[in-house]
Amino acid sequence: MKSGIIGLVGRPNVGKSTLVNSIVGRKVAIVSDKAQTTRNLIQGIYNDADSQIVLMDTPGIHKPNHKLGDYLNKEAYYSINDVDAIMFLVPANESIGGGDKFIIEKLKEAGKPVILVINKVDTIKKDELLEKIDNYKDLYSFSDIVPVSALKKDNVDTLISVLKNYLTDDVKYYDDDYYTNKSTNFMIAEIVREKIMQNTHEEVPHSVTCIVENVEKHNNALEISVAIIVDRDSLKRIIIGKQGSMLKEIGSKARVDIEELLDRKVFLKLYVKTMSKWRDKMSYLKELGFYDIDE
Repeated sequence: MKSGIIGLVGRPNVGKSTLVNSIVGRKVAIVSDKAQTTRNLIQGIYNDADSQIVLMDTPGIHKPNHKLGDYLNKEAYYSINDVDAIMFLVPANESIGGGDKFIIEKLKEAGKPVILVINKVDTIKKDELLEKIDNYKDLYSFSDIVPVSALKKDNVDTLISVLKNYLTDDVKYYDDDYYTNKSTNFMIAEIVREKIMQNTHEEVPHSVTCIVENVEKHNNALEISVAIIVDRDSLKRIIIGKQGSMLKEIGSKARVDIEELLDRKVFLKLYVKTMSKWRDKMSYLKELGFYDIDE
């Protein structure tokens, strides 16, 4: 049995969460087309007969322009420093930019093996992929280079085989039935947040947060109450929608995924609450144990 921890870094919105979900084989991290959707270090756990790979999906590394951005970068940098190897995920259908070069400089400081994972290869031609590989080779001496399509799960098995070469421990960190280190309540809250991000697009910023406030069992079903916390009334109106239409849409889609997660019928109640100030909101969340943020 070999085991190890693999960090996953990259610019925002390059498909890190989708890749973790593809490797693990089930939903671990939420996905949307908004940058910086991931706000916590998510550990996905891959198990097979001879190995256990703990995947640390991080917030996208970027040049921050607000407190949340600083926090996300701190989380991502932590993952670089405390792993056996690093997957650096880049999109095949985008040119190398300043953000990629910024991350590569951080990787040089880490002193860890780095596997370049080129995602979304289904969107380009083979000769374009070869050119992309050559361009990245000029910037850094990668330990391995693996092209994949995380969304279509193309070549993900090959990537798993490559990752096994970097596992350094002989102990199992988690039992075989674990696929994430996050609590069930965290997963439920994140599913609701995912549906908000997917349905409101650019209207609602990243300050929206979801917290499970109550879970009650009724026979074989669960009644779950989730608070959606926003920082101003205008966002509250957007999430509720005309005559509650948006909130109903978010709840309906979230309930389907939550029932799949819990394998039982769910009655989902959503409430939208406004926190008047960012600092008040962060204090409230810290009291609930949702964040660990230095003031």
